[in-house]
Amino acid sequence: MAGTATPDHHGSHRRLLWQPENSPRPGRVDAIVVPTTRPVAYLKDAAAAAFFLGCPLVTLHSRKWTSARAATEHLGRSVDLIAIDLPDPARLSLPELETSRLLAGTMFEQRSDLSTKRNLALVLSRMFGWERVVFLDDDIRVPYPDDLSEAVGLLDTYTAVGLGIGGFPDNSVVCHAFRAVGGKQDTFIGGGALAVDVMRNRSFFPSIYNDDWFYVLDAGKGLQSVATVGQVLQNPYDPYRTTDRARAEEFGDVLAEGTFWLLDQGKTASDGGLAHWHDFLEKRRRFIEQVLAMVEGSVSFEPALRARMIEALKASLGRRALIKPELCAAYMRAWVSDQERWQEHLQGVQPLPGQSRHKVLNALSRSIATPLTWYTMGRCSVPEPSHRPGQSRTLSTSRRAQSLIPSDFQLVLLASRLAIAESAAAVPALAGAASSPAPHALVAADVALADQEAQAEGMATGSRPARGRS
Repeated sequence: MAGTATPDHHGSHRRLLWQPENSPRPGRVDAIVVPTTRPVAYLKDAAAAAFFLGCPLVTLHSRKWTSARAATEHLGRSVDLIAIDLPDPARLSLPELETSRLLAGTMFEQRSDLSTKRNLALVLSRMFGWERVVFLDDDIRVPYPDDLSEAVGLLDTYTAVGLGIGGFPDNSVVCHAFRAVGGKQDTFIGGGALAVDVMRNRSFFPSIYNDDWFYVLDAGKGLQSVATVGQVLQNPYDPYRTTDRARAEEFGDVLAEGTFWLLDQGKTASDGGLAHWHDFLEKRRRFIEQVLAMVEGSVSFEPALRARMIEALKASLGRRALIKPELCAAYMRAWVSDQERWQEHLQGVQPLPGQSRHKVLNALSRSIATPLTWYTMGRCSVPEPSHRPGQSRTLSTSRRAQSLIPSDFQLVLLASRLAIAESAAAVPALAGAASSPAPHALVAADVALADQEAQAEGMATGSRPARGRS
């Protein structure tokens, strides 16, 4: 990891992760879960992976561009699909968390429903009796689906396994800018591609940016037993498109980076008191100011991009100025309490073997009178946990295995694999994208075409009402 280092920022936390020395033995993926807000065209890669691995695909929908009904209409009946429209979180059978109450009604309240979807998937998995689940984001490509199987195979040893995320770097706005000006900045694993053992790992996703970093933490120790293997690809995006993104990320970035700063020193997630947060907030201020000065003094960016980078960094700096050490310490205390509250909630969630999907899915709602809106295709009941099947077939990328995949899914997999081989020069030099390793770069024209097709499908189907239920 080349680049300029700074004493006020740790550009990498990868030494905290385990790297398997040998190729892991593939394991059975019980389900792939995709929280989504984008048009359903973005789900085709995950659908191809689910078909290839012979597992259900769970899609959790919200916002105007997508719906459970649209997913069933576009993914075809080859996929064992459970598509759910996310309602008001108050309607869900999830515990009220102190971390959410602490930020409610403040500028730090998270507007995204991503953590709610991930937590709902954890509960749903336990109800179905699924043990090993893979989370994928809807802007992640899966060139080799058997990488997901190898990640799950490591869950015999680790409680979570993240896949390496290639393509466009997966960082916060501030870290994107730091990399773009030559800073020493790495990426970390995250919920965008994460295999978890639902039964052994009883953590939760707090409603905050970097919720996935907190999911892999143990309050009394540090990082859980977490490894990394395989690779997926992150689609490009513009981190500086609006200053709202920078503001929304700052509190979660402060808490996550400040907590991992402790872990890098061999301490635990609970070791950060007021003194630590006071010192770290000063480090954070100096770090953003340094990156801002580097951007302002650089002549490497087009004027429009440079102006947007500056505005985004100023937005982050302004939001950081409003974060107090007392709030950071209070949030971490609430998070420790919520880990215990979440574990108590999971203890009351019992698998429902032999029950129909209708009954299991309706149990996710607090009120029988207002059940969730969902659609499903494929199996109609929950398998008995005691009769969990072994690996259904040898996972490979052979011609024989490829022939089992419908033609549209073959094209998705082929496009993803071709993307790996393309040159990094084909990717726009946006936020340091050109510094990504060449073997994992995305093709700009290919991504642009996919986005255009997704937008077209979203305009046609994404806002249609979804009232039916199977």
